[in-house]
Amino acid sequence: MGGSGARPATSPAGGQRASGSSAGGGSTRPPTTTRAAGTRTKGKGKGKKRRLIDYPRQGKRGVLRWLPSWRQMLGAFLTVGALGVGVLVAAYITTEVPSPGDFVDAQTTTVYYADQTTVMGTFGVQNRVIVASDAIPQAVKDAVVAGEDRSFYENAGINPTGILRALWTNLRGGKQQGGSSITQQYAERYYSNDTVTDYKGKLREALLAIKLDRQQDKDLILSNYLNTIYFGRDSYGIETAAKSYFGVSAKDLNVSQAALLAGVIPSPNNFDPRVSQEQAERRWNYVLDGMVTTGALTQAERDAQVFPATIEYARSDTFAGPQGYLLDMVQREILANTSVTEEELKTNGYSIVTSIDTGLQAMAVDTMTNAMPADKPANLRAALVTLAPSDGAILALYGGPDFLTVARNAVTQDQAQAGSTFKPFALAAYLEQGGSLKSKFSGANKMTIEGFDTPVRNFGNESFGTIDLVNATAHSVNTVYAQVNQEVGPDATLEVAIRAGIPATATDMVAVPSNVLGVASPHPLDMAHAYNTLAAQGMETTPFIVRSMSFLDGRLVYSGGTAPEKVFEADVMADVTYAMTQVVESRGATGTTAQEVGYPVAGKTGTSNDNRSAWFVGFTPQLTTAVALYQVSADGTTEEIAPFAGYDEITGGSVPINLWTDYMTKAMAGRDRVEFPARADVGTSNVPPIVTIPNVVGMSEAEATAALSAVGFAVDVQHANDPNVAEGLVSSTNPSGEAEKGSTVSIVVSDGPGTATVPDVTGQSEAAARSALEQAGFSVTTAQASSPRVPDGDVITTDPGAGSQAAPGSTITITVSSGPGGGQPTPTPTPSVEPTTSP
Repeated sequence: MGGSGARPATSPAGGQRASGSSAGGGSTRPPTTTRAAGTRTKGKGKGKKRRLIDYPRQGKRGVLRWLPSWRQMLGAFLTVGALGVGVLVAAYITTEVPSPGDFVDAQTTTVYYADQTTVMGTFGVQNRVIVASDAIPQAVKDAVVAGEDRSFYENAGINPTGILRALWTNLRGGKQQGGSSITQQYAERYYSNDTVTDYKGKLREALLAIKLDRQQDKDLILSNYLNTIYFGRDSYGIETAAKSYFGVSAKDLNVSQAALLAGVIPSPNNFDPRVSQEQAERRWNYVLDGMVTTGALTQAERDAQVFPATIEYARSDTFAGPQGYLLDMVQREILANTSVTEEELKTNGYSIVTSIDTGLQAMAVDTMTNAMPADKPANLRAALVTLAPSDGAILALYGGPDFLTVARNAVTQDQAQAGSTFKPFALAAYLEQGGSLKSKFSGANKMTIEGFDTPVRNFGNESFGTIDLVNATAHSVNTVYAQVNQEVGPDATLEVAIRAGIPATATDMVAVPSNVLGVASPHPLDMAHAYNTLAAQGMETTPFIVRSMSFLDGRLVYSGGTAPEKVFEADVMADVTYAMTQVVESRGATGTTAQEVGYPVAGKTGTSNDNRSAWFVGFTPQLTTAVALYQVSADGTTEEIAPFAGYDEITGGSVPINLWTDYMTKAMAGRDRVEFPARADVGTSNVPPIVTIPNVVGMSEAEATAALSAVGFAVDVQHANDPNVAEGLVSSTNPSGEAEKGSTVSIVVSDGPGTATVPDVTGQSEAAARSALEQAGFSVTTAQASSPRVPDGDVITTDPGAGSQAAPGSTITITVSSGPGGGQPTPTPTPSVEPTTSP
């Protein structure tokens, strides 16, 4: 064809391609390389047909064939980018600005007791007063911009830098951040009154913010935001916040006050200076520095600012009385375990069912109000809490008489030295390491024990001799438990306490020898938690107060509690429980008052050094209750509890056990009687067993030694003359009957009759001489003779004579003087024994 190169011909025989020539006599193409049949030509052949998408790539081998070219990658990136932009543009176009949220319709959250019908209290409704923009000082607006979104006046409704920073932090696994601008927060609160955290929700929020920024003036956005935002202290909007924190109207706020309010916005519950002065000041400084950065303040004006004083927060009456502590705990548990904010908790109309039993709670308040002696010190603090061993639910709690007066919960926030309530943890450690309740230790007072700076004393300086661990627990013997702790190691006692439920972060939770005596200062709830694990026979559950939290339509938001976890073996717990029952049941023990409950009770009294705290923590199989007393000085530290109620000193066995018994008697009334598991007697006693001593009398020394060794005795061999036992045979043992296995038994081997020395009895009376000779092992006969020199009745001589050797049991004749006179001595005949017919 004219103007085109001729297609080369292919040789049928060799597959050789001929060269073509250009039309019109042009240059000739060089011939192609001849290749064998079945081979490929490297490079682009004119006969190849180009594909729309060259993938896998032609002309490439191996991995390169499957790697896209840079042109392909660029094209794909631009395509995806174009699609993304298209999606965003479409989403923006279809995003509509909704009507503002109706804050009047904000719903109150209601909190119920466990019966699901009795109302404990409420959270909400919103405390809000809307103010016009001109009633909000410029300093407030500047402060909020400096604290929340410094590019507010320049950005288009979103802060890209903040979003990218938050995204990077989230991708790296850090604390999740939102990166929201003021306009985004405004869109979130003013139009939906809801908080979103997922990326899809944040995208919708950002698009709405962009559209709002185009449709509304910046000042309107900022003013509406300030009328909407939550500042803590039940305050919504700048007007109520100004009054809650400073007692003034918003229009009267100064720069320093404005900076504080702007600083609390991210976390009002944490940045309130009445909660954390340090964090509040840090946020306050951050805002003021930002106001310098944005030009709202000069450096000199910033340096002149003084941190503002705030007024006391007056809570709503719903927190009045003892139930205020319960409501505060409900709020804290929800905020700590869900993504629900404090603001949402008070506006979303949740239904919350607690674990608090109405009857038990009423009994707890009655006991702590009416059974507490009237002459108690004014600054005495008292705590009571009851848990369910089955699941850890808080069934009753007395944190104080009035939350509005003292907002510090005596059960969950105050701490007191545990004293002897810590001893069961050392006991459990000892049993886990193979010990036994039958083991015995010295209960002597003032014992020097390694690790203690001074001798360990028992309460009242009482000594107990050698006693087993059951009695040592019942009588709370310090010296015994100091020895037990030394044997198991203080770290083991500490680990058991932590495993049972006391946080490792509790004050003075350290592995020191004295930890067994309760130097740690846990919360009363911590002690109840740990003893609840003992009551549940080693199954640990975390205490909780919220059974369920739901929307009004029934959708579940949260439920408290954890699945039981086995942390101790049941047989070890059975023995620990048995020892603790003897605190109540043994005569003279420290907790006998609790017998009045009328049900099986296990527990432990506790009194700290210098009587700074006093406890009784005890349980039945159904309920665990802790009662703690401590006294607070003017500076907030604990001090010695002043004696009251007729006691010389307040110990765990005085007022605390009286209160515990008063409450638990009512709490257990009418319940089924459930027994504790039987004592398991785990481990091996440190006291050797008692073994019967074999009768080896009459055996040879070798036979007797073998027989005693076979049953575990050491043998000590002694020799003695014995006319009644043949020489070489055992005549007796010491001891006889029974002895501790491993102890030493002495055997006496006979040396035959032997001889004994005749004592000198001349000049003694007949009776005295007879006694001395009989004690020397001889028989005695008497003869008489006159003597001018020896008084009548005294011994003249003996036969054999004094100092002679004679066989034991042989007869010695004593000659007794009959006074002056003649004649030969006449032996006194041995009297004959005549039979008698008397009955």
